[in-house]
Amino acid sequence: MITGALKSQVDAIWDDFWSSGISNPLEVMEQLTYLLFIKGLDERQTRAEAKANRTGNPIDDVVFPEGNFTPTEGVPARPYADLRWKNFKNLEPGEMYSLVDNYVFPFLQERTNKTSHAEHMANARLSLPKGGLLARVVDGLSEIPMTDRDTKGDVYEYMLSKIASSGTNGQFRTPRHIIQLMVELMAPEPKDTVCDPASGTCGFLVAASEYIRDNHPSALTTPKLAEHFHNEMFQGFDFDATMLRIGSMNMQLHGVESPNITYRDSLAEVNSGDAEAYSLILANPPFAGSLNYEEVADDLLAVVKTKKTELLFLAQFLRVLKPGGRAAVIVPDGVLFGSTKAHKELRRILVEDQKLDGIVSLPSGVFKPYAGVSTAIMLFTKTNSGGTDHVWFYDLQADGQSLDDKRTPLLADDKLGPTATGLSEEEHAKNNLPDVLARWNDRDGTEVDRERTAQSFCVPKAEIAKNDYDLSINRYKEIVYDEIEYAAPAEIIADLEALEAEIVTGLADLKAMLDA
Repeated sequence: MITGALKSQVDAIWDDFWSSGISNPLEVMEQLTYLLFIKGLDERQTRAEAKANRTGNPIDDVVFPEGNFTPTEGVPARPYADLRWKNFKNLEPGEMYSLVDNYVFPFLQERTNKTSHAEHMANARLSLPKGGLLARVVDGLSEIPMTDRDTKGDVYEYMLSKIASSGTNGQFRTPRHIIQLMVELMAPEPKDTVCDPASGTCGFLVAASEYIRDNHPSALTTPKLAEHFHNEMFQGFDFDATMLRIGSMNMQLHGVESPNITYRDSLAEVNSGDAEAYSLILANPPFAGSLNYEEVADDLLAVVKTKKTELLFLAQFLRVLKPGGRAAVIVPDGVLFGSTKAHKELRRILVEDQKLDGIVSLPSGVFKPYAGVSTAIMLFTKTNSGGTDHVWFYDLQADGQSLDDKRTPLLADDKLGPTATGLSEEEHAKNNLPDVLARWNDRDGTEVDRERTAQSFCVPKAEIAKNDYDLSINRYKEIVYDEIEYAAPAEIIADLEALEAEIVTGLADLKAMLDA
């Protein structure tokens, strides 16, 4: 958990950008990502040098070799050592700016084939307007203690949260506690291959990696599992280069060495070669969009003929999941009850041909302040042979934060999130997430017999089919109205007569007073 002091340090850096005229939060985040990557290269070299001194063995991958670096022909060479963070951070602002712009950034581009993270730096450019700002930002980042993975990850997550709080480009940010809930519901295993086909800042992949660390520590100590964790387990795709850089850095700072974070339009024909490649999908794909048929892979259109991105992504999830693979994805409510042929057919496929496990209805304020759309978490397993006996529904009414634009936490930190314990009835009314997880784990047990008036319940497949595969919770939830006891008619009439007599007497008394 990031401390108040660290938040203040990050806030100060962010304020430096804004006061210098850089007000686009994504540009701020991109520049911070470049600088953190540069700082990380120096730290990597320092660790390698310490290990070499301790063991007497040479450094396997020298980041800053002996000799000089020449960025382009005609530009004077400078020692590689000058490009290290620990050396240029002490320069005066003008000299620092010239060195970073003319040497360090070209050096980043030269290293694009060295690591999976570095490839996203191919087009790195310094957009800070002057040396004074660069010097202040370098000083600020140098003062933040980012020596361990947890602190690095928390600091970067806090930086990312400022994208959403700014109210700009916030659509890239799924609330962290909702991501954590979805990961807890899916409970990733060390041998899973986790994919987010619309990865953005890689929040889902980061949360899945943290879940593995916390619940399966052997995945990081067993050589074969560790190799899988660092190189094969996490797959993220996006077609926004800025998001790829930010997402890759997010994974790196959370300790995943070589995730596959790749430029890709997940719905395009050219990407149809990864059928049945992944065992777990975690995603909040873009919706409310529409594509031309020519832009979409034919095998997706074969599943559902539609131009709507929210339906095409669901078809894509089914295509890339392995049999037995499972998914937790956010969908707009329209997917659950839409009346078009494509909507109905996709829901039929999920219920009849696959195994639809559950629907968690989210309150409309979850994505505020930048969107008030009503959404749900859809949970399903790919079987290709059916298996839906009943569908579990949960009516999530409170997620621990106010549902207005401020999204203010309603409880103490230890009472927030899906893994909070010991919540009272009053606290549960403000944070339903732990209850969602508890009831989900019992969805094939006592949940089956819950009344439709409860916050969660199960609906048999036959009933869903009878209702045109409508998956909106309001179709099945029963509402109990409080019974009001009314007095007998004679009593009501008597009361009215008594009231009338009081009014007549009161008027007479008032008239007497006025006459006097």
